[in-house]
Amino acid sequence: MAINIGIVGLPNVGKSTLFNALSKAGAESANFPFCTIEPNVGVVAVPDPRLDALTQIYASESTVPASLEFVDIAGLVKGASQGEGLGNQFLSHIRQVDAVAHVVRCFVDENVVHVDGSVDPVRDVEIIDTELLLADLDTVEKRLERTGKAAKASGKAGETAKTELAVLEQLRDHFNRGEPARTLALTDDDGLIARDLHLLTRKPVIYIGNVSEEHASDPDQSGPFKALAELAQRQGAELLAVSAAIEAEVAELDETEAKEYLDAMGLHEPGLHRVLRAGYATLGHIT
Repeated sequence: MAINIGIVGLPNVGKSTLFNALSKAGAESANFPFCTIEPNVGVVAVPDPRLDALTQIYASESTVPASLEFVDIAGLVKGASQGEGLGNQFLSHIRQVDAVAHVVRCFVDENVVHVDGSVDPVRDVEIIDTELLLADLDTVEKRLERTGKAAKASGKAGETAKTELAVLEQLRDHFNRGEPARTLALTDDDGLIARDLHLLTRKPVIYIGNVSEEHASDPDQSGPFKALAELAQRQGAELLAVSAAIEAEVAELDETEAKEYLDAMGLHEPGLHRVLRAGYATLGHIT
């Protein structure tokens, strides 16, 4: 079964550049909002030295590595939950993925337009989190109305509806406090009810701080990345520092050249490897 991770973020934060580097699929990348409209999909083989060793030991005729599917989703803007920008398309595409890789701009470059005029990772994260939460609140409120009527019925159907109603009310109150669904503690049975709602804020999140080349080997020297790190720590979310510009360069080089380039940049491995490991860990998978 394919594991898919949606790459999301505001316009012009480096989503498509990172996607191109990860998948080498050639997704369009340009310096204007909404360059990505339909989601681009790329399947990436998971690098695993153990598999390479086994292939050599057994002289395998065929070697099939594990893979991750990355989905580059259109940039989101404030008001997307009410259909602003490409909001409705964004929200429908993100519902289909297993986890979210949220790319956040942590680099300053006057030549690359920021949709809100300045680099502020915390504000950018809050914009997307708020839109996803508002969309989930709308989903729950609509379901509450329908389930509330069903709960008035007698017999087993009514009792089942009452159980669902209690979970929906917990979710509604949680959203009204500004908290995502993934932070609400639910029993296994209640979790199944929440799962059927396909809530956007229930999906696991990996934050990817897109840093400049100079901060790639030591991201803590970047003020914007440090602010993002504090936010991720509060949320208990996975955080990676990746330079999409460096990853784009590495993707164009052969293995030897790539290693020499990464060494020169003070990096031990491509960001791709760390993103893949984080994706597996976030979803609770092992190879």
